[in-house]
Amino acid sequence: MIRVLVADNSRIHTHLLAEALQRDKALEVVPFESNSSGLVAAIKVEKIDVLVINSSLDEQPGRGFEILQEARGQQLKVRVVMLLDSSRSEAVVQAFRAGATGIYSKHQPVEMLGKCVRCVYQGQIWADNEQLAVALGALASAPTLRAVDARGLNLLTEREMQVVRCLAQGLTNREIAARLHLSQHTIKNYLFRIFDKLGVSSRVELLFLTMKMNNGGAEQTSLPALAETAEGEGALSPDESVLLRKAAEAGLPAAQLALAQWYVTRKSSPNDLVQAYMWYLVAMERASQARGLLTKVMTPQQIDEAQQNASLRLARMKQTSASTPEPAAVKRIPLK
Repeated sequence: MIRVLVADNSRIHTHLLAEALQRDKALEVVPFESNSSGLVAAIKVEKIDVLVINSSLDEQPGRGFEILQEARGQQLKVRVVMLLDSSRSEAVVQAFRAGATGIYSKHQPVEMLGKCVRCVYQGQIWADNEQLAVALGALASAPTLRAVDARGLNLLTEREMQVVRCLAQGLTNREIAARLHLSQHTIKNYLFRIFDKLGVSSRVELLFLTMKMNNGGAEQTSLPALAETAEGEGALSPDESVLLRKAAEAGLPAAQLALAQWYVTRKSSPNDLVQAYMWYLVAMERASQARGLLTKVMTPQQIDEAQQNASLRLARMKQTSASTPEPAAVKRIPLK
């Protein structure tokens, strides 16, 4: 007997679907009637072979995908048939990414669902030609990213790689959450874990680190190293200057300032000074925006403390600058 757990988007639909499946004598069907928070535990307790789950549970679109991710995180060996209310390409791709090996649309006859469950239980893929075409198209167009440690071991889980792929496409946390059908809080947690595993501290640095890995470079040049080289008047390779420019265009103030300084020191054409001044202005505007956002969540005491600390630091920096002769080739551009 194949033990099947059914979790549709309502109790009524769950029972109707379970009754339809029970007509198949090879299936032992268990309808799930509780809140979705207990679904993963039910899979363990009931020793389920195949989970038939709707992508929407508890009136939450995409909740089914979150449940599958949780089950995979606990390494539950359960095969999954995903019930989709929509045949949109994004829903199909997300179902496969979440770990489903069977895709069953609501417009398909319920009499075929038993056959779908048996095929999935046997390790086969259940999907129509259109759904398979969508999945193969998504696979062909997905950015190829590789994140490994020094010994060549994979550091990131499949879900973490999905987050990085979305990041590589320029998506915000909100957009990544919508695409993966997760909460923004969950995406932030994934990013923190990814940062910790790869030793980076920002979205932009993560992006360029994975780009560098994917290009097969023996050296993993991080964004802070590029910024330090540029600000220290060092020479950047063409690839490094491209990475720094992309980081600046992505909105990182540190990269914008470093790129401005690099243009100042390079001066290979009259337009370099224009580019330098432009990036200084952009960095100042970004910093001003960040400053405004911070002051809205800080107390007056915290603001005063920060201003005092900044004054002390600026005073020390002025003393250091006064004791260090400025190279004659470098011309500072005043910002008014």
